[in-house]
Amino acid sequence: MELPVFASLVLVIAGVWSLVVWPQFLRRVMKDPRARDSAGKATRFLTVHVVLVSISMVLGAATAAIGIMAMAG
Repeated sequence: MELPVFASLVLVIAGVWSLVVWPQFLRRVMKDPRARDSAGKATRFLTVHVVLVSISMVLGAATAAIGIMAMAG
């Protein structure tokens, strides 16, 4: 894969950013009173955010990996 070094670095930084920021966001969501109902069961609010964070982290890891592969190759 041929990418300029700057573009590769942007991909790595964007991927690492996602891997750092989204878990912090999920911690805040899990503490939110809307995350659980009165019985302690996960609400749709929590479920949607867990899916959102999971997808974002997978994409962040893939973005970082593409950037790393572009720098190596």
